[in-house]
Amino acid sequence: MAQTLFAEQLAKHRETYKKDLMASAGGPLTAEEDLAYIQFYAADSTYRVVATVERIPKAEPFEMPTYNGMTRPHVAYALLSFVLHGKPQQLTLYRNLNVIRIPEYRDHLFLPFKDVTSGKETYGGGRYLDLRTGDIQNGRVTLDFNNAYNPYCAFKEGYPCPIPPKNNLLTVPVEAGEKAFGKDH
Repeated sequence: MAQTLFAEQLAKHRETYKKDLMASAGGPLTAEEDLAYIQFYAADSTYRVVATVERIPKAEPFEMPTYNGMTRPHVAYALLSFVLHGKPQQLTLYRNLNVIRIPEYRDHLFLPFKDVTSGKETYGGGRYLDLRTGDIQNGRVTLDFNNAYNPYCAFKEGYPCPIPPKNNLLTVPVEAGEKAFGKDH
């Protein structure tokens, strides 16, 4: 029952996501038929994990490179530790210093990552998860890799999509979330 409800909620989230790719000004997709090439792994609650959050005080801002050669100012926010497929993993959670200046995104956190599926079943440039500071409760946060999504660069070149830092490479496959875009996948 819980898995069914989880799958239904995820399906609604994915439909909204697909509509946003078409509707957003400057979005990467312009043709309705392109939506057919957006593929996801089946909902899998084993990819919902609780991570321990270790804040990174006094982290120095840095310029995160993007795939179009530009950079975006970020700061490391926290180190996330969790177990996936029985193996301990760590990812660094970031804040985009431009995005947090916008009032409605002041609490926005950014988790870019790559995993064993990157460049095979999923976009080679990595995938992203979005979190908010309020998602962190008592030093813990739930990461739901079913919500992992492709950056705009996966659909069309030229966007300033941040490149996941080398320390955000998972050693296990994340067979959850969005798959690679395209007719050949």
